[in-house]
Amino acid sequence: MRSAFDFSPLMRSTIGFDRVSRLLDAAARVDEANAAYPPYNIEKSGDDKYRITMAVAGFAPEQLEVTVKENVLLIAGKAREDQAEAQYLHRGIAARAFERRFELAETIKVVNAAFENGLLHVELVREVPEAKKPRQIAIDTRAAARAPQIEHQAAA
Repeated sequence: MRSAFDFSPLMRSTIGFDRVSRLLDAAARVDEANAAYPPYNIEKSGDDKYRITMAVAGFAPEQLEVTVKENVLLIAGKAREDQAEAQYLHRGIAARAFERRFELAETIKVVNAAFENGLLHVELVREVPEAKKPRQIAIDTRAAARAPQIEHQAAA
């Protein structure tokens, strides 16, 4: 299903943003029923540091999986098998399986994942390679002086 938005005017003045349409399509396909589970925060802890904190109550660290592939961070939780035999009078802790995807910029790297008090913390950092950092380009003024000059000659 294609997006109802027409981005062709934007594409005329941009180069290398082919992923934008794929990102918008992925955002449009979000399953609204599972969009709120599990709850998470995204924090900016410095100029180039970020942290995703996900509430994963009812999960043990070995039931969680954090994977990065092709600029996509995937956090998945596998539900316990032993809960099927329990009889609940009220079940407020939803320990169902989940899969949450985060699109990462090319310069964002996952550096650590930690589990503490029912929260999964994923540390991210922006690492801009030297080749992608802005650089000043000198303007050569001598090139104009080397250009051949056409002299004005009177017609005879």
